Amino acid sequence: MRSKLPPLNALRVFEVAARAGSYSAAARELNLTHGAVSRHIAILEDWLGQPLFVRAGQSMVASGHARAFANEISAAFDHIADAAERYGKSQHRKVIRISAAATVAMRWLIPRLPLFTAIHPDVDVRVSTTLTTDSALRGSFDLAIRREVPVEGQFQAWPLFEERNTVIASSALIARTGISSVEQLGAETWLTTESRPGDWEGWTEAVGHPTLRASRTLRFDHFFVTLQAVADGLGFGIGPFPTLEADCASGRLQKPFPDLTSRGATYHALVPLDADKPVHMRDFVDWLTASGESDPAAG
Repeated sequence: MRSKLPPLNALRVFEVAARAGSYSAAARELNLTHGAVSRHIAILEDWLGQPLFVRAGQSMVASGHARAFANEISAAFDHIADAAERYGKSQHRKVIRISAAATVAMRWLIPRLPLFTAIHPDVDVRVSTTLTTDSALRGSFDLAIRREVPVEGQFQAWPLFEERNTVIASSALIARTGISSVEQLGAETWLTTESRPGDWEGWTEAVGHPTLRASRTLRFDHFFVTLQAVADGLGFGIGPFPTLEADCASGRLQKPFPDLTSRGATYHALVPLDADKPVHMRDFVDWLTASGESDPAAG
């Protein structure tokens, strides 16, 4: 297997050049000359038997094929760095690596982490995110938060919370439209998300208005983009709770019909069966599940 590995120095230079966007940016980050970066890339291209960068004006930029390759290499380097930190003799701090869907990480998990840090100041919780459209359990992590529980039996799973969906909007839009009844929504713009199809239909069905439709719809690719559009007053959206509770508490979003909800996704904490489970990891799982159970909008 080792004989099949590309030159590791060249691989590292390539990963930085692809991520940084140019040979010059990579040279600055690595404290190398432009020529040294170019030579390392040439060595790797020769080993692979195909070019990785193409000229764009005065710069060399990674091809689409090279960017995909760089993403794989970057994840591998992250895994090596994690392993070195976890098993090295100089390890002093306790680290928990979390992989979570982007919206749940940003809106539900991260706002709660200061509470855990206050109780366990010697534990570092490091969060990486995935998109709903790419939620496969890849990479190196100690705990994942996902909608689905894998059927392979490779994970121990705990339910965290079940979301309830309802209409969300900015306070400025609610004031401008004077919305006070579900029927009035038919004259408004509805914001939808490709990764959450059927949210509006599920809600209108659940609240007894299955034939209600919008006068206009705007569709976005990811939910965090839709959320920004809602906050900016482009239209009304469907939002999950308790995930967005902090946004409502801060005034960023409002729920015009808080008691009219539809069923959403159930999120679970997943821990690999073969993972180390030190005391600080068990403490985090206990804290996380208690946080989910205590959410007033959950379940």
